[in-house]
Amino acid sequence: MPADPLHRAAKPQRSTTSLPSSGSGASAIEVRRSARRRRTVSAYREGDRTVVLIPARMSEAEEQRWVTVMLDKLAAQESKRVIGDTELAARAERLSAQYFEGRARPTSVRWVTNQNTRWGSCTPAEGSIRLSHRLQGMPEYVVDYVLLHELAHLLVPGHGPRFWRLLEAYPRTERARGYLEGVVAADRLPRQPAAAED
Repeated sequence: MPADPLHRAAKPQRSTTSLPSSGSGASAIEVRRSARRRRTVSAYREGDRTVVLIPARMSEAEEQRWVTVMLDKLAAQESKRVIGDTELAARAERLSAQYFEGRARPTSVRWVTNQNTRWGSCTPAEGSIRLSHRLQGMPEYVVDYVLLHELAHLLVPGHGPRFWRLLEAYPRTERARGYLEGVVAADRLPRQPAAAED
């Protein structure tokens, strides 16, 4: 028996839009328009892309505005989420499988509080990876980049061309490096004295 055309779910319209300059680090954004959706807008991460769900009647300008709002909202949610050592190790395993064919196999991956001048470190002989607690609260793509950087050291100890070729597989390498450079630069800025209260 054919499906009732009145009750058949409308297929959402899809379009891909470029990442806004204030974006959160997603490499692609997929906008899905739905005739059923009247007012609400929502967004979620799906692998390396962000999916934004909007009403079909929205104009292009409204779409762009809502994409920016939702990317900022997702980034804020992600920056508040702190993962533990167990989840960090599982994440390293997933990243190794995705980008290094599972060849980088750390024996331990954990957060440490004694690294204030480095984002992470790796001891290839032991297979241990340590990430600075200062990364906690940063966007996930930044933490993933640092994890991949240290995982790559399990395969190539130095920072030669072979090492950087490994990291080219991660699409957010440059964005993450820029983010970390910005954090370092901001830390070097002189602090303004607090305004005196009258």
